[in-house]
Amino acid sequence: MTYIINQISAAQTWQIRHEVMWPEYPLDFVKIKNDEEGLHFGLWLDAELVSVISLFIEGQEAQFRKFATLEHLQGKGLGTALLSHLIDFSKKHKVQLLWCHARTSALPFYQKFGLDATGDTFVKEGIEYVKMEIQL
Repeated sequence: MTYIINQISAAQTWQIRHEVMWPEYPLDFVKIKNDEEGLHFGLWLDAELVSVISLFIEGQEAQFRKFATLEHLQGKGLGTALLSHLIDFSKKHKVQLLWCHARTSALPFYQKFGLDATGDTFVKEGIEYVKMEIQL
């Protein structure tokens, strides 16, 4: 599979976020209050945007949010490629702590990258999450 990863606008992430993460809610539900302050990355497969992730850097710490890959393409290594790109980008930009709020169903995926669960789980809209982080 040939793909390209590049920086995209916040607005370009919204459709995939909506379709994959919260399809039962209005599109505005997937918009983040400070979306315009973040860095957004997209993975393109055959000229189609199929995976997105957003990064919010504050000093030497960064949170990634709204990581989504179209369902019919999950499990094919595209999300792995995009998250690997984000981790490399974070290292180059002197981020020392990278973290996210992960759905607990995705723990094994994030653990492959060396992220560890920290703190207690919490529930948002009926889905269980936990904070995961990695020192870079």
